[in-house]
Amino acid sequence: MSSSVGPHGPAPSRAATAALVLAALTGVLMCGPLAAQSGPPPLSGLTGVGVSRELAEARRQTLEDLRYALSLRVSTSDTAHGEVTVEFTTRSTGDVVLDFRGLFVHGGEVNGQAWNAREAWNGHHLLVPSRLLQAGRNSVRLRFGSAVASAGAAVIRTQDVRDSSTYLYTLLVPADANLLFPVFDQPDLKARITLSLSTPPMWRALSNAALVSRDSSAAQVVHTFAPTVPISTYLFAFAAGPWDVQTRELAMHEGAPAQPMSLWVRQSRAREAESDTLLQMNARALRWLGQYFGVSYPFGKYDLLLAPAFPFGGMEHPGAVFYNEESFIYREPPTVSQLLGRQATTFHEVAHQWFGDYVTMRWFDDLWLKEGFATFMAARMQAALQPEANAWKTFYLRNKPVAYATDVTSGTTPVWQSLGNLDQAKSNYGPIVYNKAPSLLRQLEHVVGEAAFQRGVQQFQQQYAFGNATWQQLLASIGAAAGRDLSEWGRQWMLRPGVPIISQHVRVERGRIASLRLTQRPAQPALSGSEAWPLTLQLRLHYVDRAPVLLRVDVNTHDTDVPAARGLPAPAFVYANDGDYGYAVVLPDSASVSWLTRELPSVRDDLLRAQLWGALWDLVRDAQLDPRRYVAAVLRGLPLERDEQIAASLVSRAVTATQRYVPAAGRDSLAAVLRATLAAGAQDARLPYGQRKAQFDAWVSLARDVPSLDSLRRWVTRDSVWGLPLRAPTQWSLVQQLVARGAGDHAALIADMRRRDASTEGARQAFVAEAARPDSASKATLFARWFGDATLNEEWVTSSLRTFFDGDQALLTAPYVVPALDTLPWIQQNRRIFFLGSWLSAVMGGQRSAEALREVDAWLAAHSMLAPDLRQKVLQARDELERTVRILGADWNISTTR
Repeated sequence: MSSSVGPHGPAPSRAATAALVLAALTGVLMCGPLAAQSGPPPLSGLTGVGVSRELAEARRQTLEDLRYALSLRVSTSDTAHGEVTVEFTTRSTGDVVLDFRGLFVHGGEVNGQAWNAREAWNGHHLLVPSRLLQAGRNSVRLRFGSAVASAGAAVIRTQDVRDSSTYLYTLLVPADANLLFPVFDQPDLKARITLSLSTPPMWRALSNAALVSRDSSAAQVVHTFAPTVPISTYLFAFAAGPWDVQTRELAMHEGAPAQPMSLWVRQSRAREAESDTLLQMNARALRWLGQYFGVSYPFGKYDLLLAPAFPFGGMEHPGAVFYNEESFIYREPPTVSQLLGRQATTFHEVAHQWFGDYVTMRWFDDLWLKEGFATFMAARMQAALQPEANAWKTFYLRNKPVAYATDVTSGTTPVWQSLGNLDQAKSNYGPIVYNKAPSLLRQLEHVVGEAAFQRGVQQFQQQYAFGNATWQQLLASIGAAAGRDLSEWGRQWMLRPGVPIISQHVRVERGRIASLRLTQRPAQPALSGSEAWPLTLQLRLHYVDRAPVLLRVDVNTHDTDVPAARGLPAPAFVYANDGDYGYAVVLPDSASVSWLTRELPSVRDDLLRAQLWGALWDLVRDAQLDPRRYVAAVLRGLPLERDEQIAASLVSRAVTATQRYVPAAGRDSLAAVLRATLAAGAQDARLPYGQRKAQFDAWVSLARDVPSLDSLRRWVTRDSVWGLPLRAPTQWSLVQQLVARGAGDHAALIADMRRRDASTEGARQAFVAEAARPDSASKATLFARWFGDATLNEEWVTSSLRTFFDGDQALLTAPYVVPALDTLPWIQQNRRIFFLGSWLSAVMGGQRSAEALREVDAWLAAHSMLAPDLRQKVLQARDELERTVRILGADWNISTTR
């Protein structure tokens, strides 16, 4: 390792770091809205923190026909002032509880009678007394204030550094509508919402429903929108600011006349946005899905907004879909993977208009019902609309490895995740919902057949239109269409956590198969139980000189014999999940591994080749295959690979194996060999751009020695390297690598790059580069700022985690492991969905030592009362650290390497 790498100054002590965290969190909590308001103490019963299932169920049984008339005044300030009239019909004469976590409440009326709402508010809920209510129709009017901030608020504020323009947008998922206004904030109390939004002059405003008037006669412009159709509260949205709006006439239904569809984007980036491409992509998806589901797009108008500093890929608000600006506007030539990813995100969010918006899960324990289905339908749509892209290969690469990596851990959960309170709903987001669930739908479609699956989905959509449903109701619809009972399938796959491990056992005698068995075991028997999962797999016997033999095999027991294979010629390799129809980690037999590590590039089928590389990687992660042997196979195969996505996955895994799984004694020499192969690939003009770019980026990530770092320094100001164009995103990656490796002139490097990239994204990348500095003082300052700076956008924090917890700086960041774990309750309450997983992955991913693993385990032991959902998240992230320690400690000279 280069001598330029290392900490500058001693690492802070555990005690000092813990004190710093406590001080940061104390400051945040003391300046929060709950500390500032002096309302009554928290009420007992159902008005505690969050929305409990008991409260939600009580309201669902008594309330109906909900309507909200919401007026809001927003500007560049940190407070949104509003008034809301809540109308509902109640079938009881008891108290009613509204949810609200905003800044303040001013007065109110119930059915025309004055009501001191401030006294009824405990910071979480408002208790509307039964004496003011009546059986039948009721009306509650409230005045309130809510926060507008860069992070931690329902209304997110961003400022464009190029022209100082301010832009606002909401983000209310999973249960933050009550952070914006008083509401019954649960998914099964759908309501019609009418919005009147007052903004500064020259601002435009977007919401779910169509704009019906714009009154500019007063100091502020009042934008009035039509009432929405019944929607869940987390789906309500608006955006305001000096947006550029680009409108096209497009047909949203097959055979229907064109109607306006608009793309909203910051003015400073309007010229960069591919408005025609993005609008056409959304319209095409709307038409295809309308035909597939047998229901035309159900929400009238449809617009899309590119949101700056958006904390995730997209959000499916009906009529106003928000996308991550940086993922949809490219600042350098995009790769095939980026283009397919943008398309997949688009198709995912459009699919939500039916699965999530039109039919919504009843409670967030069924989160998979919308997220898993949207991911599956995105792949189904890509396969139909762009068959040449091999969508199921993309589906495998994007979903299966991530799902398996989570599902083999001791922190895995069922797809249906029990949820007692929406306060913990963020924990339900993750790979089990987003990656495992769509994989199971792929498996279910294979079991019942595509036609029956589609008929069942159509029946489900028709039966629960504009309503709410559960996973049991979905399976009942598909089962009825297929003529089979799917309740047992659902019990096994929806309610059981974990994944089956399939091992192949092949015995060959005199050149022919004497026996072929598939054994099944759970990755985590203590969680999953010992029962075998029901699986229908396509078994492949692959031959070099003849067509493969494909056998449909039901693997429903722990040990399954495949008599149809007996007597067949010995194959080059066996693979039990050809076509990727089953959900199982398949570990190849030793003879297959021997052939694959030498000859895998000769397999022509892209999906199969991707799966086989994945199977070898699973053996590495299970400490059954020497990571150096895997890297050697990649070094042979990468120059022959012509699929950009597969090549990118090979490069990524080879870098991980080299930097993380190979012992330090041999790491530098293997890295040098890998860099040579990557350099050759990056300079090979015969390869497509995306494949060359992936190898160039990997080469940069491996730069450690002085000559390599000197090259990075020379390239920072260039427009091209090795025949590849160099633009700001890649130039920033060079700067960040130099900073992380201890460049003494880091300040000058960042400042010079910042002058050349004066965009908002440039400011974010400079922040990420600062996080890479390998010195204790800067680490301490940034760690405190993550928690103490209310103006810091959450997406910036997420982006900086990777460089802060750089693997080569493990000694420097080790003191932050325990303090990082101590912050989990605060993070769960104050950060968005996905952040918790990113936080823990970065913390654990930055460590490689047995000592760090012992610290994590000691922390878990000392926190036996930790909330179960947080414990599961820690265990999921801990798994990678445990595997790293196990792989690094393996004696490959005497152990089997398959």
